[in-house]
Amino acid sequence: MNKQSGIHYLREHREAGSSEPVPVEVTRIRDTVVAGLGDLLQGAFDAVDDSLFELANNARSNNEQNRYFEAMREIRIKRKGVERHFQNTVAQFFANPPHTIQLHEDTLGRQANADNLALVGNDDLEEQVALNAMITKAKAHFQGPLIQLQTRFSHVYDGASDESPVNPMAPEHLCSAFTEAIQALEIQIRERLILLKQFDRYVVSNLGMLLDEANRILVQAGIIPNFRYHGKTGQQHSSPTESQASSESADNGASHDSQSSDDQGSNAVFEQIHQLLARQRANAGIPSRQYSSDIRVVGGNELISLLAALPLNTQADSQLNLSEGDPLTIDLLSVVQQILAQAKTNDGKKPALEEMDEDLINLVSMLFEFILDDYNLSAPVQVLISRLQIPILKVVIKDKSFFSKTTHPARKLLNGLARAGIGWSNSDEKARDKLYEKIHSIVQRILCEFDGDIALFETLNEEFEEFLARENRKSSLVEQRTRESERGRIKSQKAQEMVDRVIKERVARYRLPESVHTILINGWSRFMFLAYLRDDVEHRWQESVKVVDDLIWCLHPHQEDIERDQWVRVVPGLLKSLRAGLEEVSYNATKLDDTMSLLKHELAEAFRASSNMEAAEAPPAHEETLSETKNQTEPQPEDAVIAEFMAQIDMLEIGHWVEFRLVNGASFRCKLSAIIDEADCFVFVNRMGLKVIEKTRTDLAHEMRRGRMTRLEQGALIDRALDAVVGSLRSKTA
Repeated sequence: MNKQSGIHYLREHREAGSSEPVPVEVTRIRDTVVAGLGDLLQGAFDAVDDSLFELANNARSNNEQNRYFEAMREIRIKRKGVERHFQNTVAQFFANPPHTIQLHEDTLGRQANADNLALVGNDDLEEQVALNAMITKAKAHFQGPLIQLQTRFSHVYDGASDESPVNPMAPEHLCSAFTEAIQALEIQIRERLILLKQFDRYVVSNLGMLLDEANRILVQAGIIPNFRYHGKTGQQHSSPTESQASSESADNGASHDSQSSDDQGSNAVFEQIHQLLARQRANAGIPSRQYSSDIRVVGGNELISLLAALPLNTQADSQLNLSEGDPLTIDLLSVVQQILAQAKTNDGKKPALEEMDEDLINLVSMLFEFILDDYNLSAPVQVLISRLQIPILKVVIKDKSFFSKTTHPARKLLNGLARAGIGWSNSDEKARDKLYEKIHSIVQRILCEFDGDIALFETLNEEFEEFLARENRKSSLVEQRTRESERGRIKSQKAQEMVDRVIKERVARYRLPESVHTILINGWSRFMFLAYLRDDVEHRWQESVKVVDDLIWCLHPHQEDIERDQWVRVVPGLLKSLRAGLEEVSYNATKLDDTMSLLKHELAEAFRASSNMEAAEAPPAHEETLSETKNQTEPQPEDAVIAEFMAQIDMLEIGHWVEFRLVNGASFRCKLSAIIDEADCFVFVNRMGLKVIEKTRTDLAHEMRRGRMTRLEQGALIDRALDAVVGSLRSKTA
C-alpha cells in the first residue's frame, strides 16, 4: 500500500472529528480501507490525466485544446489536496458513521429534485445522474458483501441497529466523500464527468476486495461469523438462528418472496421501475390490487411453465423473410392473459398475475414500443428485432437481471444486432448482403430453437461477434485505404491549387518572354508540386518559390552596379537549380538543352538591355467590381442562421453515423471516416469502407438546417430504451 496516501495520513487524523473512540475491531479495517482507497484513487487520477491529454491532442480548435490543458493543470495542482480530503472524510465515516437509512432518504430527495428541471441546473443534474447510476450499480454488484458488512458494523457500533444500520463503506458514502473533495476543482461539467467516470472505473468498481477484507477481519474478531441472509432487500438477520428461521419460512411461500440477495442486486433496475409504476397508479387513484378467494396468484416457475406454451412467432413459423412488411406489434399483456384464461387448475381457482409480473410484462412492451419508434435503427433490422418480443418476454420472466446486467447474453445480443445494423440503408440489397443474412438467421434460430435456455443467446452472441470481427477487419482495411486515398487526393489538389496560384500571381505582373513562360507553366510547376507534397520531409517548397522570384528578378532591367553584381552572382546558381529541378521531374530531355539555351539568351538580353519587361495590364475595373460583389454576396460560414448547426457539426467525431436524405426522398446512411482540416473536408464511407460522399463543414451545416442530414445515436439499444422508459415514467409521476 502507498504509505503516503494511506497509513501516514491515518497517523495524522486517526482520532480527528469525533470524541467517540473508534471500536477496536474497526481500527484495522479503517487503516486497510483508507490506504487501499488512496491507491485506487491514484490510479483514477492517472487515468483522468491520460484521458484529458488524449482529448486535448484530438481537439478540433485551440480553445477546446486549451480548455483540456487548463483542466489537466488544475487537477494536477490540486490532486494531492483532493486525495487527502477524500481520505480524511472516509476516516471520519469510521469514527462517526452516518446511518444508511438517513442517507438513503437524502438520496431520494436529491433524485426528486433532479426530476424537476426548474429547480436543478443542467450541470448539477448531469452530475447527480452519473452519481446515482454509479451508486445503484455498485449496490447491485456488491449487494451480498455490503449486506453482511452493514449487519456486522451495526452490531459493532453503539447506537446502531437493524432499523438504523450503519456502514462506513457504503457506496453512497464513498461517492459523497469524493464529490465533496472535488468541489475544490475549478473545472467544467465535462471534465467533472470524466473524473466521476474514472472514479467509478478505478475505485467504486474495485470495492469488492476491500469489502471482502473488511468482512474477513470482522469474522476473525468473532462478529457474526456464520452470517446468513435470505428474503427481500432490507431484511438482515444478525444471528444464525434467526437466519435459519427466515429461510425456512420463505421456502414455504411463493418463489417471488424467496429471492436470494444476488437476485435482488440483479433486479435493482426493475425494482426502481416497479416503484415508479406503483407511484403512477397511486397518482391515478388506482387502489392496490386485492385478490378474492376464488383467485390463485400465478408467479415464479408456474408462470414460466404457462408461458412455455406461448408461440415464439405469432405469424407463420415458416416465414422465409422475417424482415418483410412492417414491424410486428404485439399486446403482450393481452397474450399472457389469454394463456392464463385457457389454463386449467386443479383447485378450480382462476389464475391471475401478480402485480409485479404484470409490471414486468408492461415494461417489456414499453421497451419494444421505444425500439419500434427508434429512428436510429434501420428499417430492416427494426423489423427483425420486433419479431423477438415474445422470446425476450420469456427471458425476463425467467431472469430479471436482463434489465440490470449489461453483460446479460440476451441484452448483449440485442445491442450487438442494433449496433451492427446502424449502417443499413433501405436501398441495400438484402438478398446479397452477408450482414443481413446473419442477423436474419440469428432471429430465425431464436424463434425456432429457444426453449427457455438462455445459453442459446450466449452461443448466438459469440457467433455473431466472431462474424462481425471478420467483417470489420475487411471493412477497416478498405476504409483505411479510402481514407489514405482521400487524404492523398485532397493534398494533391491543394498542392496543385497552391502552385497555380503562386505562378499565376507572379506571371500576371509582367509580360514574360514565351520561353520563360513555357518553363514555368509546363516544367517548373511540376517540380513545385512535388516540393509542396514533400515539404514536411524535404522542406523545398520555399526554395522552389524563390527560384521563380529570382528568375523574374533576373529578367528585370538593372542599372545600379550593386544590382548588376548581384545578378552575376545569382544567375549561375539559378540556372543550375532550374536544370536540376526539371531533370528531377523528367522534363522533355530532348528539349531541355534548347530550353536552357533560350533561357540563357533571355537572361543575357535582360542584362544588356535597359528595359525589356513591361508590366502586365491591370484587369478591367468592372471585373474587379464583379469579383468584390461576388465575395460580398457569398454566404459567410459563421452566419447567424447556421451558427447553431455549425456547433453540432463540430461535435461530429470519427466513427459517428449519419443519414442523408436526397431531394427525391431517398436516403442513405454513412460513417464519418476522416476530417481533413487543411481542406475543410469531411469524408463519409459506407459499411464496407467505401467512400460515398464528401462535404465541407458549411455544406454539412446547411444540410442539417434543411433537415437533410441527421446524426444517428449509437448507444446500446436496450440502455437507451431503459433510459427512455425511466425518464417517461419519472415525468409522469413528478
